[in-house]
Amino acid sequence: MKRIALAAILLVAAAAVAGVARPEGARAVEGPSQAGDSITVSGNGSVSAVPTTAVFSFGVDSRAATAKGALAANSREMRLVIAAVKAAGGKNVTTQSVNLSQAFGADGAPNGFAASNVVTATIGLDQVGAVIDAAVEAGANQANGPSLGVADQEKLYRQALKAAVADARESAQVLAQAAGRSLGKVTAIVEGGGTYPVPMYEKSAVSDVGVPIEAGTRETTATISVTFALI
Repeated sequence: MKRIALAAILLVAAAAVAGVARPEGARAVEGPSQAGDSITVSGNGSVSAVPTTAVFSFGVDSRAATAKGALAANSREMRLVIAAVKAAGGKNVTTQSVNLSQAFGADGAPNGFAASNVVTATIGLDQVGAVIDAAVEAGANQANGPSLGVADQEKLYRQALKAAVADARESAQVLAQAAGRSLGKVTAIVEGGGTYPVPMYEKSAVSDVGVPIEAGTRETTATISVTFALI
């Protein structure tokens, strides 16, 4: 009986040694060494749109011998400018600054007082020329702008984000295939921000006094970083 039991133990031990020595046994012991692999890539997206609005500022500078006189004259003139801008189609007319200061002559001596008032207005591109003309005719001696804008900027940025994700996936796919791997699920996305450049001079508005406004194309961009699992 002792000999039989000893032989059985030896057979079990031999089978265990043989199992460890088999190639498939070795793979089972190693486990999935590549389970945590990933790749991180950047993606860029852009959407172009033609501006639909322009923001301009219009101002009046006035001078008088007294502070009260300068401010009164400036107020009269500025009321006319504001009314003209609104009548010509300016929207969201907003006062930006009112200033009153001592004026000086060429010799540096005090020479009365200077008052100024500046407003901004949002103008449709098809009305820019008319609004500039109206403001100048009403007495504006300052005009600055434009700051061009497009409708629904947030919607355009979201479209650019979608394009950036697609761009990142395409780049990651190329890199994964080159490494003999496949893409798995997205494990992280980091938004990098966006920009709103650059006029390309396609559409213009010209006032009666010859002020050209080139609308161009406004490009909204987005940048992201995406991490993919590799399988």
